[in-house]
Order: sequence, then C-alpha cells, then structure tokens
Amino acid sequence: MPFIRLPGAPAFILAGCLGLALPLGVEAQDYPSRPIRLVVPFPAGGPTDAYARLIGQKLGEAWKQTVVVDNKPGATGLIGSTIVKDAAPDGYTLLFTSNSAQVIGPLLHKPASFDSVADFTPVTMVIRYPMYFLVSSALPAKTLKDFVALAKQRPGKLNYSSVGLGSGGHLACELINIAAGIDTVHVPYKGAAPAQAALAAGEVDFMCDSVGFSQPMVQAGRMRGLAVTAARRSPAVPDVPTAAEQGVRGLEAYIWTGIFGPKGMPDAIRDALQAEVARILALPEFKARADKDGSDIIAGSPASLMQDMTAEKATWSRVIAEKNIKAQ
Repeated sequence: MPFIRLPGAPAFILAGCLGLALPLGVEAQDYPSRPIRLVVPFPAGGPTDAYARLIGQKLGEAWKQTVVVDNKPGATGLIGSTIVKDAAPDGYTLLFTSNSAQVIGPLLHKPASFDSVADFTPVTMVIRYPMYFLVSSALPAKTLKDFVALAKQRPGKLNYSSVGLGSGGHLACELINIAAGIDTVHVPYKGAAPAQAALAAGEVDFMCDSVGFSQPMVQAGRMRGLAVTAARRSPAVPDVPTAAEQGVRGLEAYIWTGIFGPKGMPDAIRDALQAEVARILALPEFKARADKDGSDIIAGSPASLMQDMTAEKATWSRVIAEKNIKAQ
C-alpha cells in the first residue's frame, strides 16, 4: 500500500553449485558469530538514527554480539545505501534506513545509483509515522487554513526547511503546495537537527517533521504544530487535527523506517533478523517509545515491505515529476 495520497490519485541452482550449499547453510545456522555493522545513511541524532540505536542495542543483547551503528550521511542517503548494496550478503552489514533514502533518493538521480527493490534484501519495516506540519512561532497562522490563506497572499515568499533534497519532509511540503495550490520555497539543510533549529530561530517559515522529534520544541513555544498528514489524529498529539479535517485533502503521507541487507542474503539469516526485530518491537518499552513519538509499529514481512516499496515508487515518482525535483 502506498503511504501517500495525491489529489485525484485513485534458488538456489544445484548443478555446479553444490559446493556453496554447506558454507551458506552453516553460516546461516551460526548467525551471528561476529559483530554486525548497522549502516544509517543519515547524521546522528535524527529519528531514524534513534530507532536504529534502540534496535541495535536490543539485537546485541539478545545475540551476545556487538552491533555497531555506523552513520554514513550524504546524497539523500545514497552514500550509506550504496555501502550496504556493495557489501557481502552475509548478514553482517545491514542498512537501517527510511523511505526518503531508500525509495525517494534513487528516483532523483538519472540514472539511478541502485534499484531500491531489486538491489537489496528487504528484512522488515520497523515503524511509520505521519509528518507533523509545523510553523515558526513568529508566523501569524494558528491553523492550517490560516497558513494556506497567508501563503496565497504571499506567493513564492514563504519558505520551509528540510533535512535535505528529496527527503520525506521535503516532498511532504511539496505535497502541501500541490494539495493547497500554494507556492513556497524549499531551503534544504544537512540533517534534522539543523533544519529544526532553523525553524525555531525563525530563519524559515515552516517544515514537515516527525511528532517525536518536534513536539518538545512545540511545547517550549519555539514552533507551532498545525496538522498531521495522516488519516486520523496522532495519539501523541491528539489536539492537533489532520490536514483533511482542516479542508486540505490529498495530503496523507508517512515516513517509515526499515531494515535491509545486500541482495542475495540467505533467507535463513533474513528470517532470523525479521523474527528478532519483531520480538523487540513487541516489547512494552518499545511500544511506549513509539506511542510517545506518534509512530505505528509495523514489524511486517519482507514480502509486504517489497510490495509497499514497489507501490510507493510509482507514487513518489509522480510528485517528483510534477514539481520537477532534481538532485543537485
């Protein structure tokens, strides 16, 4: 299922390979027998990094192995993703990423650096959350309707921050432009923390971010939350209405995080990872963290993650084409 709605959008070969069967089987059976590298294609401190560290810690405790979270930001996630794509498919180099890097990033580059579905082994979607539409506390808008009216009065004058070109926050704000018929200007930053700081300082007028990462700033009066891009209100901010409740339809979008391995990773290792992550996500402490962040725990199968990504690629491609978004 795509995680965005637009306006108007409706074996293993036995012959000659028997020598490979035993090594792969033995390695899968003994997995993990050494440290695991968990690559995050974003800077430290953001939402994806935070969940990667939580899961990495729990995986290490359960398997009595070190799980090293390795931040490799840059190029809308392509640098970190490519490291994992080119790694040995043995389960010891994994990718903890989001759809902004795994699905959207490759669509911005022609030719694409990799195929987000075909060049990886999907393991599981971890969590997903709607975008939180936030404005500077200096802006007079108190509701999403107020903001749209203000933007129409000032075409091309209001600007917004994001964690980078092609990020989920970038495209969610472009969706607002499409759905509300307004014209605002993108100002990309290098990571979630500087993008948020720019809004808190009044350097930009608005942004789309996660509830968990932004709500402390809202509570401190540094910015104002006007809407969530979900079908229903977020339990984490129940007083904040959805965009649809405020008359802006066609603005339902989510960010998700997930785990991938290189293409060709053995099914036994993939399934062991998926099962262990699902166990971790079912822990009460993890559910409490997700609820606080306004996130839904998914813990889905590899097949469902692949299906979702395939559908989402087509949808995000439409946004990128309509807004003529290109990698710089």
